Amino acid sequence: MGAVQWSGASESAERLTAAMAGDHERAVHRWAESGGLKLTGRTAGPALDGPARVALAFDDWARQVCELSAVVVDGASLIGERAAIAGLTRQGAVSAGGGCRLLRCADGHVALSLVRDDDVHAIDAWLGEPVGLDLSLPVNDDGWSRVGAAVATRLGAELIERSVLLGLPCSQLGERSPDAELFTVTRAEAMASRSLIGARVVDLSGLWAGPLCARVLGLAGAHVTKVESVERPDGARRGPAAFYELMHSGHDEVQLDLRTVDGRAALRSLLRNADVVIEASRPRALVAMGLSFADLHDDGWRGAWLSITGHGADGDQAARVAFGDDAAVAGGLVAHDEFGPVFCADAIADPATGLLAATAVLRSVADGVSGHLGLSLANTAAHLVARW
Repeated sequence: MGAVQWSGASESAERLTAAMAGDHERAVHRWAESGGLKLTGRTAGPALDGPARVALAFDDWARQVCELSAVVVDGASLIGERAAIAGLTRQGAVSAGGGCRLLRCADGHVALSLVRDDDVHAIDAWLGEPVGLDLSLPVNDDGWSRVGAAVATRLGAELIERSVLLGLPCSQLGERSPDAELFTVTRAEAMASRSLIGARVVDLSGLWAGPLCARVLGLAGAHVTKVESVERPDGARRGPAAFYELMHSGHDEVQLDLRTVDGRAALRSLLRNADVVIEASRPRALVAMGLSFADLHDDGWRGAWLSITGHGADGDQAARVAFGDDAAVAGGLVAHDEFGPVFCADAIADPATGLLAATAVLRSVADGVSGHLGLSLANTAAHLVARW
C-alpha cells in the first residue's frame, strides 16, 4: 500500500465527452423531460433547448452510479428536481430561485447573487458608492435596477476583484476555462478495496451539491451523518422543507457548536472515524480548527475526502464564494436568445457537481483509492459547456 497514480479524473472526462456526443434528438427529449427546458428562457418568451446535451451528461453520471453501486437514479430528472418541489419557473436574466441576476457590465455580463443579508449590506462597498438599497428589506426590482446601473459602468475584472475581497458571490460570464482536470486528486494512496455498504460518511456540506452526493452514497448503503454548525446551519433549511427532507432522509443529524473546545473535539472524532468526508467550506475554515484533510492525513487518517468549492481551492479562487447559479455563469453554462444570455435551468452547477462528485467517490472506493478529491461548481459547468 502507498502513493498511487489514479486515473479517475481523466477517465471521467473521456466518458463525459463521449456521453455528450450522443443523439441530439434524444438530448432535446431528455432536456424537456428533466424540466430544464421549461426553466430556461425568458418569462414571456419561448423555452430554450440550447443546453440540451447537458441532460446526456446527467444520464451518464447516473449510469456510472448504477454500475458502481446498483443504485438507480434518473440522472436528468435531478436538473429540475428542486424547481418542481418549489414551483419555480424560468425568469430569463433572473435566476429561477430569484436570488441571482445577470447584469450587463462594461465588457460583458456578470452574475451576482444576493441571498444573504451580509451580501446586500456589502453592495455599497463593492460598488464604491451608495446605491440607496433599503437594507431592512429583500432587494426588489427597483433595488436591482440601481445596482445594475452602477454595474454597467464597471469592468468585469474590477467587479470580480472587489467581490473576492468582500466575499460576494459574483462571477463574469465565461470566465472559467475547462483547461483544468474535471476534478483533482491529491495524496492518492492504494488501499484495500472497500464497500460503501455500512461505510461511515460525514457530510459537512450544505445547500445542494454536497448533500446530493451524500444522498446518493446513502442510497448505496452508506451510513450518513450530517453535521451542522449551530452558528451557521444549512442554508437549505430556508427553502422548501420537502427538498431538504429529500436530500437528508435517513441520515443522522448532529448540531455542533464549533466555537467551543467540546464542539471541535466531537467533530474531530466524527472525522477520524469516517470512511468518507464531504465538505464545502472555504478551505481556511477547517484549517483554522486543525481539521482539514491535510491535518487528518498527517495524523494517519486514510479515506476519501471530497471538497466542493465554488471556484477552486488554490490562490484567489479559494477565497471566492459561489452558489449554483453564479458558478454556472462563470463556466459559461447559460442559454442565449436575441436579447442576450439567460440562466440555464435552476442553479444547474449544483446538481451537476453533486452527481459528478458521487461518481468520483464511488469510483475511488471501488478502486480502493484514498485521498483528496476536489471539485468546483464553476469548473464542472465549464466542462459541460466545452462538450456541448
